[in-house]
Amino acid sequence: MNDLHQLVSKFKDDQLLLPIWFENGSLKILDQLKLPFQEEYYTIHSVEDLAKAIKDMNIRGSGALGISGAYGIYLAALNSKGHIHEIHQAGQLLKSTRPTAINLMKTVDEVLSTVSGKPEEVASKVEAKVIEILKRQLEFEHKLGEYGATLIDDGDTILTHCHSGAVGGSGYGGRALSVIRKAFDQGKSLNVIACETRPYLQGARITTYELKKFGIPHTLITDNMSGFCMKNGMVQKIVVGSDRVASNGDLANKVGTYMHALAAKEHNIPFYTATSSHTIDFDTNNGDSIEIEYRDAAEVTHINNSPIALEGTKALYPSFDITPNHLIKGIITEKGVISAPFEQNLKVLETQFV
Repeated sequence: MNDLHQLVSKFKDDQLLLPIWFENGSLKILDQLKLPFQEEYYTIHSVEDLAKAIKDMNIRGSGALGISGAYGIYLAALNSKGHIHEIHQAGQLLKSTRPTAINLMKTVDEVLSTVSGKPEEVASKVEAKVIEILKRQLEFEHKLGEYGATLIDDGDTILTHCHSGAVGGSGYGGRALSVIRKAFDQGKSLNVIACETRPYLQGARITTYELKKFGIPHTLITDNMSGFCMKNGMVQKIVVGSDRVASNGDLANKVGTYMHALAAKEHNIPFYTATSSHTIDFDTNNGDSIEIEYRDAAEVTHINNSPIALEGTKALYPSFDITPNHLIKGIITEKGVISAPFEQNLKVLETQFV
């Protein structure tokens, strides 16, 4: 099975920031919890270990989670020697790790749809589907970046929240950073304001890490400074990623997104989300129906396992929040930029989506 190896080699030659790849019968992942000070990679030998890495957020980001799901089914096919029941069990485990991440669920189901036939044929079928998904995800990033870049004017300062970039995608720019990177590569002068994104600090640790690698000027702020920046004319556009978009355009994204969207509405600043078709959930009518993942409160009371509050302090950590569609100027996809009325316009495009 050399096709997947050849594709991964090409991606590396293209200098993509790969978050996960297949190598010598196992998976290699970039530990995003160690960024930006350590670029540490480790080896995943089993689906159980991959599920733990996803749950613990060693690997995260909508696109990267979808790719991880595809690779996970391939790993299960190899390890089980094509045992269909075991592969489907692996799929259920992977889908249970991040309940808000629709891209992970859809991609796992897509790969599972190829699992049939004689055991000795299963891994080859799964490999072909994984290759298709990897190519498609990268193409999505380039296409949505091109559409999104048309919204960026020369001289803009763009605020983004959390990390929706290369190592959260397939290696080019993920979602939001695909838009920013394309605009920058087109020669537009721009600056990025990155919100730190408590409690995991994905903006401070990973977004700024990628922006530095891309050579894009940027400024880091704490999450509670965004309103100040908008009020004082320091922001012209907001572009964030997405973990799920309901069929009416309501957006589930990293907690804190909603408050940025409210401030943007107050100050008449366009608020966009960049996403792929796989992240649009046409089976969910609105944001109220999206399951929000609640994570361990210790992630709020501790940073890098060091306490920042007294023992016994009660804390809350909803990992995502819902931004209602009336606060969103446009949804940037690989099919184009979708504007309101979202329920009507998304429905028109539904049959074109993968």
